[in-house]
Amino acid sequence: MHLLEQRLEEVATALHLEEGKLLAEARGEVQKSLNILEFTAGEGRRLGGQTVPSEMSNTFCYTIKQPLGVVGLITPWNFPVAIPIWKMAPALIAGNTIVLKPASNTPWTAALIAEIFHEAGFPPGVVNMVLGPGSSVGDEIVNNPKVRALSFTGSNQVGQDLYKQGAARGVKVQCEMGGKNPIVILEDADLDLAVEATVQGAFGSTGQRCTATSRAIVIDSVADEFVRKLVARTKDYHPGRDLGPVVDTAQLKEVLEAIEQAKKDGAKCLSGGKRSDEGELTRGYYVEPTLFDHVDPKSHLALEEVFGPVLAILRVKDLDEALEVANSVRYGLSSSIYSKDSNRIFKFLDRIETGITHVNSPTMGGEAQLPFGGVKDTGVGAREQGAVAIDFFTELKTVYIDYTGQKRDSKIY
Repeated sequence: MHLLEQRLEEVATALHLEEGKLLAEARGEVQKSLNILEFTAGEGRRLGGQTVPSEMSNTFCYTIKQPLGVVGLITPWNFPVAIPIWKMAPALIAGNTIVLKPASNTPWTAALIAEIFHEAGFPPGVVNMVLGPGSSVGDEIVNNPKVRALSFTGSNQVGQDLYKQGAARGVKVQCEMGGKNPIVILEDADLDLAVEATVQGAFGSTGQRCTATSRAIVIDSVADEFVRKLVARTKDYHPGRDLGPVVDTAQLKEVLEAIEQAKKDGAKCLSGGKRSDEGELTRGYYVEPTLFDHVDPKSHLALEEVFGPVLAILRVKDLDEALEVANSVRYGLSSSIYSKDSNRIFKFLDRIETGITHVNSPTMGGEAQLPFGGVKDTGVGAREQGAVAIDFFTELKTVYIDYTGQKRDSKIY
């Protein structure tokens, strides 16, 4: 942890130059990684099981957690420092060896992370990294008989395929995949606060994070005022200064195609809607922060992840309809509600189909000491981060110790 802290600026600069994050956002990602390392290191002193009373006399029962052996880690480009570290740290603290396959378009940051872990004194063969395409390296990791578990973050298509391959071998697989995260704004919400959260969630990290706000679901009675304030705030968000580029040509193509599809589907473009054409920004993969209003809940923009700075605004009549729209997608990672009404807030918390939810705060982000993950098509397998992160990287063994010193009658278990 101290080595990464000492090299924070170096790693943040590499992340900024390689992936395109604003330098301030890159520093924040490295700081998040430090928080994860600090918390997970403490879990090494709490790596215990349970003692449980036996129904038999003179019998002591307990559980212990044991390492799996070799585990594979496949990580994406959008958080190329934090995500590898939040997988590596619990895997290593649990006593495993690891094989990391980072995203092909962020090898520099991955190499720095591997270098820092080696400098920390891990023996040869404990921390391993292999660069290359998922079609060859990723398939080898998931199918190699020495690999006993796979933790993956990335697209649904790849994750579901890896999960099937892992299941065929009977090994543990953990996948964190897409998101289509809603922010729900009720009529009693603090609209200024909700607007700021929406802008941060939709355009922070260029919308290239799985917890990004991609849908604003707004009660009709306040929708016009919310939209007016949102458009004004979005005009203050400038590519290059407040918004980094999308990561590469393929991602740029996907974002621009989603924008064009939204226009064809009849959504009203209020802001942005195209690649940036200002000065030197034309040389980069910059997309203007884009707002679409009156989005059809059944349209592509309302249902599918864009992974870019594009927000869909959907208008609804009440909380019940807001929940219906929010839950109508196949994803279930993060959500947010803005309201002062505790009764409706708790109704929302009970019924929203996401693994993470926020009240009067943005959809994005998470803390090192709390579980991270989603439901439905977003995630399969155990949660990441927090105290539960260790569970995926260990096997639980139950122990019975009979200290009667004599033969017992047989029991059925």
